[in-house]
Amino acid sequence: MTDVETLGQHACCGGSVRFLRHQSAELGVPATFGIFLPKESLAGEKVPVIHVLGGLTCTHETFLIKSNAVRFAAEHGIALVAPDTSPRNTGTAGEDDEYDLGTGAGFYVDATHAPWSAHYRMESYIRKELPALTESLFSLDGNRRGIMGHSMGGMGALNQALNHPEFWKTVSALAPICHPSVIPWGRKAFDAYFGGDPAKWKECDPTLLLRSGHKHPTSILVDQGLQDQYLADLRPDALVEAAKECGQALDMRRHDDSDHSYWFIQTVIADHLSHHAKGLKA
Repeated sequence: MTDVETLGQHACCGGSVRFLRHQSAELGVPATFGIFLPKESLAGEKVPVIHVLGGLTCTHETFLIKSNAVRFAAEHGIALVAPDTSPRNTGTAGEDDEYDLGTGAGFYVDATHAPWSAHYRMESYIRKELPALTESLFSLDGNRRGIMGHSMGGMGALNQALNHPEFWKTVSALAPICHPSVIPWGRKAFDAYFGGDPAKWKECDPTLLLRSGHKHPTSILVDQGLQDQYLADLRPDALVEAAKECGQALDMRRHDDSDHSYWFIQTVIADHLSHHAKGLKA
């Protein structure tokens, strides 16, 4: 079994929040993640689990600390797994030069272009390595697995669920990047990670996935603030139109007074935990 180092452990809401580090085979460097285990899991019961993906510049700690999700996960008896937003300290040239490329900005994709392809394999890490590791270490039910995320992480959650609907039983997103292939953030990252290959974009753009017929069997919950300072780049309307075209059930909720911050996430997070609980416990 992979050696896992505990970096921190805290009693919280009747359960346990832990931060851990392991040597990642997919990333080729040590990787850190956070996890919340509700009391049921600590008692040996296999519980549903939601993987929660942070946005640009966030770490494995951000979502668990700032979102207030732990309190509601505890109420539903659901575990949370929070990966980092990229590999770190890989020695890749340029990874620390800009906030929206490299460190803290893995975009949850598998890079195919050097030098990024050696370590920037967050799609496979999230899809394969991290669930297998956490489900071997803790009392988690791999048959009841959901995914959600914020901003870049919302994009990652939507991509994961649309590409692997049998693996992720439920999905939701908070202010996600909905159409990355047409905005500066996405084009910059995709040009670097995929070497400018536009064919790869179709696998990593939620709007393009829906347009190509990828669907999730459950309804997708998305919340978007209309005072979001990045609204023009998030393109929620594109996601709505693509969902209509392919018949994907999508609940896009818009909030007049909300921005892109974790204050917005705290406002709606209870509904997201209820959304996942309903699907994972059905």
